[in-house]
Amino acid sequence: MSRLRRPSSIAPREFAVLFAVLLTVAAGNTALQTVLPAIARVIHIPDLLVAIIFSFSALLWTFTAPYWARQSDLRGRRRLMQVGVAGFGVSMLGCGIAILAGLKGWLVPVATFALFASLRSLFGIFGSASNPAAQAYVAARTSESERTNALASLSSAFGLGTIIGPAVAPLFIFGFLGLSGPLFAFALLAVLVLFAVRRWLPDDDPTHQPMLPGLETRHHGAPASEPLVSGAATGASLQAATAGRGGRISWRDPRLLPFMVFGFCSGSIQAATGQALGFLVIDRLGVGAVAAQPSIAIVFMASAGATLLAQWGLIPLFNMAPPQLMRWGTAIAAIGTAGVALASDFHMLVVAFALLSLGYGLARPGFTAGASLAVGRHEQGGVAGAVTSVNGSCFVLAPAVGIGLYEIDSMLPYALGAAALVVLLVYAWRNPLLSHVVAVEDEPSG
Repeated sequence: MSRLRRPSSIAPREFAVLFAVLLTVAAGNTALQTVLPAIARVIHIPDLLVAIIFSFSALLWTFTAPYWARQSDLRGRRRLMQVGVAGFGVSMLGCGIAILAGLKGWLVPVATFALFASLRSLFGIFGSASNPAAQAYVAARTSESERTNALASLSSAFGLGTIIGPAVAPLFIFGFLGLSGPLFAFALLAVLVLFAVRRWLPDDDPTHQPMLPGLETRHHGAPASEPLVSGAATGASLQAATAGRGGRISWRDPRLLPFMVFGFCSGSIQAATGQALGFLVIDRLGVGAVAAQPSIAIVFMASAGATLLAQWGLIPLFNMAPPQLMRWGTAIAAIGTAGVALASDFHMLVVAFALLSLGYGLARPGFTAGASLAVGRHEQGGVAGAVTSVNGSCFVLAPAVGIGLYEIDSMLPYALGAAALVVLLVYAWRNPLLSHVVAVEDEPSG
């Protein structure tokens, strides 16, 4: 596998900080998902209520992400990344306290659930700020030719996080904290990442431009075509420059709608089939839930490894454009999803799910990069918010649908998922915007 490729127009330390932001959020969430089933059983919280907590957080994420994306255009990407990391850290700390109180018997189960749900909602409200800000930060500092690889490299932080989260979570289950330990650990990690954002990312807030006469400055990493901002600029000119960055953009925008449809459909299929996988492993192996945990971890780690292979290896190696990524990714994901339904033993199940994840590892960056290229540079914050919102919406209902289909028949989520992916492949092939992505070049400045 080739190493992680950083876009040449972004300093190594800056890209490392951006990667750490998304990695921490992804690892923290997967760590929480790893320990929460055991926590629910110990505290006697019904499984359905646990699913409701995550669905409600995803719903809040869907609605707040576009707002934070617009604010990142107006207030700067760094400031909004700080909001997102702080929201993640406060949510993890609060949830850790609530879980600890429930485990120690200081709160009854109903009160534990209510407090946990309230504190988890902070992540859905404020934690959603970091993702669109990080994506817009990269998109605004890369050329059209390198943006696909840059966004794929940034997206791979989630794949790596899904490996690290489950791997390190058991290390923090000890002593007085017990099962709540991983939540406190990631809250502390969020503090460190927040410090790194403040220390090593340049301040790109347009309202913080220097006001010394004769001083001229350009945001670090900005393309040469962007005009210099004079330190002696009047308040009116600064306000006009700020307004120029913050145009609103909706997922219903004709330039973006096909990408949003593709992203929502592929993400929903992935969420539905992934949510049912743990149950499938338990039933296929014919062992108890606790005994099946190592096997479930193996499947998910193979899945994450395949995603990283796609985003760190195949995408930079073959330098595929967004249309190719969406087509090949959807086709491979369809084959892998069908393979899960037909797998007769654990080895075939691992291979099929890894193949499924490899496909999504290609298709999802293709959809993200295609949407970014479809609009101008000044709209990158808006499109990042739309993409983040759509990604969050995939987890509102799809996991419950996947579980419901699985309860009818264990093959149903995967058989229907494979069929839906074939339909989506036809859509990606025939839609003119998806089949021929044209990068939008900003008009040269005055």
